[in-house]
Amino acid sequence: MDVITVRGEAELAARSAPLFADIRTEFVCAATDLNTWSQPGSRRVVAEHMRPSLAAGIVVRKLYTTGALTDCEQRNHLLEIMAMGAQVRVSPAAFPHETIIADRRAMVLAGAPVRGDREFTVTTSPTLIAGVYALLEAAWDAATDLRDHLRRDVPAIGPEGRAVLDALGAGLTDEVAARRLGLSLRTYRRRVAELLRLLDADSRFQAGLHAARHGLAR
Repeated sequence: MDVITVRGEAELAARSAPLFADIRTEFVCAATDLNTWSQPGSRRVVAEHMRPSLAAGIVVRKLYTTGALTDCEQRNHLLEIMAMGAQVRVSPAAFPHETIIADRRAMVLAGAPVRGDREFTVTTSPTLIAGVYALLEAAWDAATDLRDHLRRDVPAIGPEGRAVLDALGAGLTDEVAARRLGLSLRTYRRRVAELLRLLDADSRFQAGLHAARHGLAR
């Protein structure tokens, strides 16, 4: 195969899976947001599939626009895969074509939707891959590390998240806080963990400091 065009994610997966089944050195992805390549329900599965590759030393680089950070669930997913060892950067500019490159030997370019389905170009052409890879390298160099970007950006925390921050600031035990907020203890602790990731904090105390810095704490 040199260059083929497929329509829809199902056909893309069927035609390109063999090319991406044995990544050995590097996986690079550039996308507007996380919905380009996977739907929300499959993100945790994707993260778990990445874990063995990262543990094996494969370099995973993901480049997104700020559109990927408008949703808390997407932010948390990106912070989760960074914690596994992936590199994630945020670009101020949009991409003409959202791209995946594996080992510089296989590439997918996402096109515009056609009658509801997106078209994807899949290629193993060394010349095409080298040209797009050089453009991605330039975009990567101009982008900002996700954690650095979030430190400058005010996190989007909704009313429930702010209520959890208030409970943390008040020094309430998890049991008391969960009861006051009408949450199960497990759900409350999950919300706390999500806030720690969102605020890029290593502890609850540090989360409080970050919240105060962003004007999120009362």
